[in-house]
Amino acid sequence: MSTEENLQRMERQHGSLGDLDMVDMVDMEDWNGVSSREEPVEMVRELSPGEPISPSSVLRLMAYTDDYLCSPEDNIYNISFSRFKIRDLDSREVILDIKKQCPAEIKDVIDLNASRFIQYRFSPAFLSLREIGATLEFTVGSKAVNKLRLIERHYYRDRLLKSFDFEIGFCIPYSRNTCEHIYTLPELDPDTVAEMIANPFETRSDSFYFANNVLIMHHKAEYSFCEKP
Repeated sequence: MSTEENLQRMERQHGSLGDLDMVDMVDMEDWNGVSSREEPVEMVRELSPGEPISPSSVLRLMAYTDDYLCSPEDNIYNISFSRFKIRDLDSREVILDIKKQCPAEIKDVIDLNASRFIQYRFSPAFLSLREIGATLEFTVGSKAVNKLRLIERHYYRDRLLKSFDFEIGFCIPYSRNTCEHIYTLPELDPDTVAEMIANPFETRSDSFYFANNVLIMHHKAEYSFCEKP
């Protein structure tokens, strides 16, 4: 898909981004879940909490992390998520819509009790989807956020399924923001699909949020693709 087609598609799909003032339009491939950055050759199994964590270091990870690589106190911008929605781009069906009630006034307080781990339960049909849109709604505290970036690493057991790299951009202080990321899902062989269905919650992901190339949040997730009872 050409850059012009990508731009037109983003205009149709994203429209207004609310209070999100700027989106980095340079790395258009990032919005389709394919990083335009060259990944380092030397890969690693793990990183240690407390050591400097950069975008390039998490892009070297070839396994789900055992520990969180930053603490809740590192979220100095007081970013708080209020909604997460997933939709199938082909059928436009909403697959998941999680909402959290937010106060009318944005509070500049770090929520040290905010959950950093979630389990998702999807049907096996989810693994046959090719493109999904994931909408994030979040608020920002008193500090402006520059170069907000999300890197996701998805694994089945010790196998890297795919890496996603999204530039969110700049967020003004005390703002409510909405953005949609487009995920092109990996094409998996039938044996891997069967294993992922048979082994719930062994498919996992690390989500790393950076501001100015500094890690400020690390979230974890596990996925089940079993038939619902």
